Amino acid sequence: MTDRDRQPEDTTAATGEPVVSKPYIMPDDPEPGSVELLQKEAAEARDRMLRTLAEMENLRKRTAREVADSKLYGVTGFARDVLDIADNLQRALDAVPPEARAAADPGLTALIEGVELTERSLLNALEKHGVRKFDPQGQKFDPNFQQAMYEVPDASVPAGTVVQVMQAGYTIGDRVLRPALVGVAKGGTKPAPAANSNEANSSEAN
Repeated sequence: MTDRDRQPEDTTAATGEPVVSKPYIMPDDPEPGSVELLQKEAAEARDRMLRTLAEMENLRKRTAREVADSKLYGVTGFARDVLDIADNLQRALDAVPPEARAAADPGLTALIEGVELTERSLLNALEKHGVRKFDPQGQKFDPNFQQAMYEVPDASVPAGTVVQVMQAGYTIGDRVLRPALVGVAKGGTKPAPAANSNEANSSEAN
């Protein structure tokens, strides 16, 4: 092999000087579709972020509602058991006729007042925990809060009016803890429907 056939050696490497690479030059124009792709990815990331924030807010509200419900309705079982005590106190007071109370000696009067005070204290303690007593006497019968035990013939009130209350009802928060046991009037006058009232008003105006 002659010297002419030999390949030229890398004179740069032979001299020991460092090899400098050429700097990368960004093209003047981006590749076709790259801007749209970045915009799409940014929109998807923003959508995921908004969904995550909405889910976190819903979780916060649901947790707060569950904590509030647990605090309010957590005493439901205990409150329902205490109602028997309130009923017995009321029965004890109802067992004393008004004339006997008026003619009672000081000892019996003090006993009656003590029972009344105990009943008021018990009802106040229940109200502090969201339990309230209601008496629907004279109101229109509402099956959501009352349980009809019998009908009473009474033409002096509209049909469906509560005329007797056998047992008072109780609510806890916005729920019925125990419906009231009532007697409902049968017969009597019925309130005129709203449509008939409107027709009557129209005819009078004409």
